[in-house]
Amino acid sequence: MNPLSELDARIAGCGACPRLVAWREEVGRVKRAAYQDWTYWARPVPGFGPADASMLVIGLAPAAHGGNRTGRMFTGDRSGDVLYKAMYELGLASSPLAVSLDDGLTLRGVRVTSPVHCAPPDNKPTPGERDTCRPWLVRELELLGPRLRSAVILGAFGWQAALPAFAAAGWRVPKPRPRFAHGTRVTLERESMPAPGDSSTSAAPGESGGPGPVTLYGCFHVSQRNTFTGRLTPDMLKDVLREAAGDADIPPYAPESGWR
Repeated sequence: MNPLSELDARIAGCGACPRLVAWREEVGRVKRAAYQDWTYWARPVPGFGPADASMLVIGLAPAAHGGNRTGRMFTGDRSGDVLYKAMYELGLASSPLAVSLDDGLTLRGVRVTSPVHCAPPDNKPTPGERDTCRPWLVRELELLGPRLRSAVILGAFGWQAALPAFAAAGWRVPKPRPRFAHGTRVTLERESMPAPGDSSTSAAPGESGGPGPVTLYGCFHVSQRNTFTGRLTPDMLKDVLREAAGDADIPPYAPESGWR
C-alpha cells in the first residue's frame, strides 16, 4: 500500500469529532427515502484520485446523502454531477457520472479532497472541527507535494481552510492572506525544501527537482444554490479547471491515445 492509500485508510477510520461521528452515523441509519436500499458509508470520506496528481480540487465536506452515502468525494449528489461533467468534458475524468464506489470512474492527473472529511449537519462544520481535521489535509499536501502544481478551491470555506494547510505543509502564504473570490489566482512558493532523506516529500525515482510552487484558484462552490441560480455556470467552472490543468502540465486528452 502506498503512503497516500495508507492515509486514506486512516482518514476513513477517524472518530475525532463526536458531533460529526453522531451525525454521519445517524444519517446512515435513518437514510433518505430514495436510498433506503443503500448501505451508507457513514464514515469519513477520503480523497479520490491518483497518487501522482499534479492538480488538486478542494471542496468543503462530504454531503450527507452524497459522499457520506457512497464513500467517495462528490459522488452521488448534484454538486458532483456538475463537477465531474465539467472534468469529463476537459478530459480530466473518465466519465461524466459519479454514482458509486464501483462505477469505474477514474481521474487523470487530478485528485479531489476536502478540508473536512465527515458530513456536517447543515453542511456547516464548526471552526474546531475544521481545525481538528486539518492535519489530514496537511499530510495529503505533503504527499502530493513533489508533483503538485495547482489547486482549485471551491468556495470561501474551502479557501479559508486550505490556506493554513498549505502553510503547514511548507508553502509560503502571503500576509495578509489573499481573500477568496471567484477567479482569484495566487501562486505560493515553497517555504523550504524537504530535508535530505525525507521520503514523504521527495521526488519519485528518476524525477528531477522536488516540491515547487503551487498556484491556487478560487472558484465558486458547485453547490445547487450556486449552479441553479447561475452564479456558477458550467463554462465558468471549466474555465478555472482548464487554467489549473494547464498550470499542472496535464496535457489535453487525446481520445486516440486511450484513457489512462
